[in-house]
Amino acid sequence: MENIQHRFGAYIKIHWKTIVFLGVVLITIGLLDQFVDSYIRRLLNLCAIYTIISLGMNLVNGFTGQFSLGQAGFMAVGAYTVAIFTVPIEARATIFYLAPMTPLLANIQLPFIVALLLGGLVSAGFAFLIGGPCLRLRGDYLAIATLGFSEIIRIVFTNTQTITNGALGIKSIPTITSLWWTYGIAIIIIVLMILLINSSYGRAFKSIREDEIAAEAMGVGLFKTKMTSFMIGAFFTGIGGGLFAALLGTVDPKQFYFTLTYNFLLIIVLGGLGSISGTVIASFVVTLGQEWLRFLDEPMAFGLDLPIFRPGLRMVVFSALLMVVVLFYRKGLMGTNELTWDFIGKKIKVIKSKFNRKKSASQGGDNK
Repeated sequence: MENIQHRFGAYIKIHWKTIVFLGVVLITIGLLDQFVDSYIRRLLNLCAIYTIISLGMNLVNGFTGQFSLGQAGFMAVGAYTVAIFTVPIEARATIFYLAPMTPLLANIQLPFIVALLLGGLVSAGFAFLIGGPCLRLRGDYLAIATLGFSEIIRIVFTNTQTITNGALGIKSIPTITSLWWTYGIAIIIIVLMILLINSSYGRAFKSIREDEIAAEAMGVGLFKTKMTSFMIGAFFTGIGGGLFAALLGTVDPKQFYFTLTYNFLLIIVLGGLGSISGTVIASFVVTLGQEWLRFLDEPMAFGLDLPIFRPGLRMVVFSALLMVVVLFYRKGLMGTNELTWDFIGKKIKVIKSKFNRKKSASQGGDNK
């Protein structure tokens, strides 16, 4: 009986800590939304969007152990879906001036949240079509195949003039600037990820990551489980792509080159493959870090005739800093750990014990 009460008391304690933490987060979002300028607000919105997309990629690459590089393509699907269905009908004639928009879509306009969910579902549908041939491959072959399909999606969007306006892209997308949209959806997706990973599906994903043969021997359907992970990851990425389109107010195929995928790959590797909290932390570190080092792209002569800093040095310095981090944290900042209250408590105890040992050693030296 005492054991049950102890567990229940611990649950209530953690439960209230989480509620307080969420309350602080919501208050912080509200204050930032009211008092920061448009530049900082856009950066913070981008951090939340990158968090959503990186979580979708980490579900496939980190938790399921499948090396997929198709995020840019799924992001483009979500972005174009939101763009096509949210642009005002009266503005479409001025946007599609080379070739009129197809009559099947020309008179359809949806609310933003409906178009956003539709973008996620369409991305999941593309993942279903792509996953059939791709998920039978492994390792580098899977990465190359998904990267190729990502480029195929971008090229198709470039050539479907009456649907996506081709290389001209789609402008006049109703924009969202409030942090509540991006961070509200990011919090929902983080909660869904936590519930998913701690469910039987999450355990099946991890079993495939650890050993496919053993997982299949235990009754896990490999192809079905991989497909489920692939589609859910694409759904999250499509949601992020739709938010990205609404943040910028315009989309075009050049925004979704395959190099964009490497940003998200960098985030999940830096945060830790198989860590939700690590992905969230790394999304902010990478996005804000790249912007903070932007001054390195400006020529600086320091009184000399030749400029010392040239355009492009920002990414060189940023890459060097990341290499230093990876050398000290080979599994990423969090590895496969999560930033739980127990994890924080253990870290605090370790720090306290080290501090007490140093203090006692210094006191012993003084006594001598």
